[in-house]
Amino acid sequence: MPKDTKQILKEVQAGTLSVEDALLALKKEPFLDIGYAKVDLHRRTRQGAPEIIYGAGKSPEQIIGILNTMVEGKEDRVLITRLSEEAAGEVKKVHPISYYPDARVGILGALPEPDGIGTIVIATGGTSDIPVAEEAALTATYLGNQVARLYDVGVAGLHRLLSHTEDIMNASVIIAIAGMEGALASVVGGMADCPVIAVPTSVGYGASFHGISALLSMLNSCASGVTVVNIDNGFGAGYTASMINHMEVRSK
Repeated sequence: MPKDTKQILKEVQAGTLSVEDALLALKKEPFLDIGYAKVDLHRRTRQGAPEIIYGAGKSPEQIIGILNTMVEGKEDRVLITRLSEEAAGEVKKVHPISYYPDARVGILGALPEPDGIGTIVIATGGTSDIPVAEEAALTATYLGNQVARLYDVGVAGLHRLLSHTEDIMNASVIIAIAGMEGALASVVGGMADCPVIAVPTSVGYGASFHGISALLSMLNSCASGVTVVNIDNGFGAGYTASMINHMEVRSK
């Protein structure tokens, strides 16, 4: 059950919130139609995190309108993915977002203290994979996770990865990000005793087919415990890793 719903029920139990006020909080309009978007105001109640704004394809004015609606709905922290630098500049004129150009991510509000059960390790095959890795890292951090970055530890120099064996062994979830032939995920999957989320990237020469080669390699991994998200989907990997890293916390 999402944290906010639990908090409402605990307050009713403690007598600090009336049943009528609790019903009002739970029954408030689940979404608000602002014409070009139907902003989901119940996402946090259902899933424990507010709606994420996907910035690609949206005008700055549309992003600002969605942010206005979320802030009016009492959201104090909002994540915007695939946000261009130009659009971020326009949004900043209205909302004090922090912008991370490598990841193309904007965040409204302060990042929370980590409250997951362990550390999410994010490993990349090469430096060219860092933009996707940073999208994953910032998503996971935004959702309340401790994150460790292991960048440029690809299989072309296996000793670089092996020098971080302790980090890999102590992780609660690992996100393995690689382009080219995507071999990193299988190697990490063969070393780790935790779930591994593989992210193929569009990095590579012509026959990599913009990440399809890495995607197929990861889908065919012989290592147990490796799951795969879409090409360049750092956000999806970071979000899923956070859900795994909070399972024990949610059960309490």
